[in-house]
Amino acid sequence: MATSMSTITLDARAPAAGAATALKAQDDKAMLRAAAELTRDLVQPRAPIYWADMLGSAVLGYAALVGAVTLSGAWAIAAGVVAVLALYRAMSFIHEVSHMKHTGAMRGFRRGWDAVVGVPMLIPSFMYEGVHNLHHAKTRYGTVEDPEYLPLALMKPWTLPVFILVSALAPLGLLIRYGVLAPLSAIVPGMRRPVVERFSALAINPQFRRRAPEGEAKRYWDRVEIAASLWALALIAMVATGVVPLRAFAIGFAIASGVAVLNQVRTLVAHLWENDGEPMSMTAQYLDSVNVPPPALLPGLWAPVGLRYHALHHLLPGLPYHSLGEAHRRLSAALEPGSSYHKASYTGLPYLVGKIARSTMGLR
Repeated sequence: MATSMSTITLDARAPAAGAATALKAQDDKAMLRAAAELTRDLVQPRAPIYWADMLGSAVLGYAALVGAVTLSGAWAIAAGVVAVLALYRAMSFIHEVSHMKHTGAMRGFRRGWDAVVGVPMLIPSFMYEGVHNLHHAKTRYGTVEDPEYLPLALMKPWTLPVFILVSALAPLGLLIRYGVLAPLSAIVPGMRRPVVERFSALAINPQFRRRAPEGEAKRYWDRVEIAASLWALALIAMVATGVVPLRAFAIGFAIASGVAVLNQVRTLVAHLWENDGEPMSMTAQYLDSVNVPPPALLPGLWAPVGLRYHALHHLLPGLPYHSLGEAHRRLSAALEPGSSYHKASYTGLPYLVGKIARSTMGLR
């Protein structure tokens, strides 16, 4: 997932020769064929895994949040760290929801996720559904029509810390979105359209404008938005009247900011961000994306719910998160070392951050 940002200005510098070559890569047909053939038995989502993981992460996160508020000293800090990591994992299921067919065993998962995580954390599922799928559209990826893409590697060096730091204000932005803008847009003529277009998507492309939902999608959006708005208004009222102490609210805000910053760091290294707006082949899109596979352990924390296999996810967007590890093992074993598949795997966060930082400075 990504967070909204609208303050970065593009640098006109062109990509280095090596990057340009990779971005124009022709499709590796052997890789694409192997990806389709070797994973056909992995496409079925397993509902018990989804429910147990999501609910367990949420319960642990909320319990740790209470601990961070009620404890003191090192125990409070430790509880805060656990809350950030657990709630981040629980919130990351919005990505799975956006790819999910809400039928069969998974029929109620979106409603359950919204009730347990989406509404309480003010990131209801509609903020990603109907948005994230555009990022996977073959002709949109990496272009100005992609809501989740900015050519960060081609921008000025100062844009990277701004990209990270602005996300710390995401909880405030969400509180304003649902506690102020949502109720006002229901009664002020002409206000609803800009709220839907500009403040209803988890996107990083400031030029993106989302379309208004229709049919059943609109009905579900309206119900969940009303719930999120009522919760935001109740929270504001409880803080204003002292029912929720200011200290407790500040701690909760800090934890929510920590989640947003951690997600933004992961977003920073989810792609190489080297495309300058031209359409790309599927292989080029894959090579512009990042896998951080085992044996590294920390990516399981900063890229949870399958996000450590982000390049593989772009290759097989319909694969459930719990199948990505097995799919990676099969493809790694089946495809020879010269295959494009192996070129999207990296060692960890420090290397990836360093790589994009060097790119912004014109270094390779």
